[in-house]
Amino acid sequence: MIKHRESKRQILLLFLLILTGTISAQQKGLDYYLSKALQNSPLLKDYQNQINAGQIDIQREKAGNGLQVAGISNNLYAPVIKGIGYDNAITNGANVSALLTVSKEITGKNNRENRYKSIELQNQSISNSGKISEQELKKNVSNLYISAFGDLLQFKFNSEMLDLMVKEESVLKKIAENGGIRQTEYLSFVVNLQQQSLLLEKIRNQYQNSFAQLNYVCGIEDTTFTSLPDPDLRVENKPELFGSIFHHQFEIDSLKLANSDQQIDFSYQPKISIFADGGYNSSLAYQPEKNFGISAGFSLRIPIYDGGQRKMLHNQLKFSELTRQNYHEFYTAQFNQQTQQLQQQLLEKQKLDEKITKQITLSKILMDANYKLLETGDVTISDYILSLGNYLSAKNMLLENRIEKYLIINELNYWNRTK
Repeated sequence: MIKHRESKRQILLLFLLILTGTISAQQKGLDYYLSKALQNSPLLKDYQNQINAGQIDIQREKAGNGLQVAGISNNLYAPVIKGIGYDNAITNGANVSALLTVSKEITGKNNRENRYKSIELQNQSISNSGKISEQELKKNVSNLYISAFGDLLQFKFNSEMLDLMVKEESVLKKIAENGGIRQTEYLSFVVNLQQQSLLLEKIRNQYQNSFAQLNYVCGIEDTTFTSLPDPDLRVENKPELFGSIFHHQFEIDSLKLANSDQQIDFSYQPKISIFADGGYNSSLAYQPEKNFGISAGFSLRIPIYDGGQRKMLHNQLKFSELTRQNYHEFYTAQFNQQTQQLQQQLLEKQKLDEKITKQITLSKILMDANYKLLETGDVTISDYILSLGNYLSAKNMLLENRIEKYLIINELNYWNRTK
């Protein structure tokens, strides 16, 4: 019976060593995972490609405002056979042309700059959306990291508890053999020890799954089982709505609406286009070898009446601006409420830390005292297990409170990104 228990104790020690030994000494911190996530994100690459394409839009707009040169060739032959054919007065029998044309639309400076501004604002909106997506990705990755780190803390803590219980088991076994405690009490402790080993295995699997999920989201192909260092998150600065990327989006939307409103007026201004061409243009009817020449001219378009559409378009944009203002007011209220609530929660967690630490100190004193009394037989194992459970519960509460603080800090840091 004694040999069997000794063998069981050795197996538990070996189990503990295997569990703790599978965690590699090589550690990669939160910055590493954030860097990999940002580097591998196809969404962020998409935003960057859209910004690069937007720069080309500005170049195309500027190129379109310059001289446009084209080569045009029209060639027609309409025969009249035995008096049957198209009216020669219309077709001239034939029409052959090969022309080089040059044209340019005369656009006011303010109109051109307003169109450039429209493209620039669109690019700013894409860039800001990219920053918001980047911030969301960083928050999600940080949350996964914190969650995995919390599982790791649980694993390490329960490993220490299992190690402690294994050492105590050998002492209690001797006491039980000497008749200091009942055999049933000793077996009760062994049952708790086995439950602790099963719990440790469950937590290890949970950490492995959390770690794998972190790598998956970051686009990292890594199947190793490593220990994550403490993220040591701190509040970077107090979140402020004005100047943040979230408020900047409302500013951009307001400027885009104002730009569109101006463009409506520009679209109703007179439009002048000038053109010139030169080359060969002939009906082949008379001295075709001399039909080389040039021409020039201009076109003018003046809007007079469109049924009041101009006013309608302005009114549509006014409603869009009212909608933007409503969303902005609602978002401002939500932002203030959310950040204030997070700051209050963080303060409460910090206060709770102090209370839990005191509770751990008292629980540790009681557990150590009961253990000494247990050796003399002045306290039952059930009482000792109860004091041990209270100590474990307090330690576990401290770990959970630590992880919850990190999650709150991560959320606060999400809102403080400036433009």
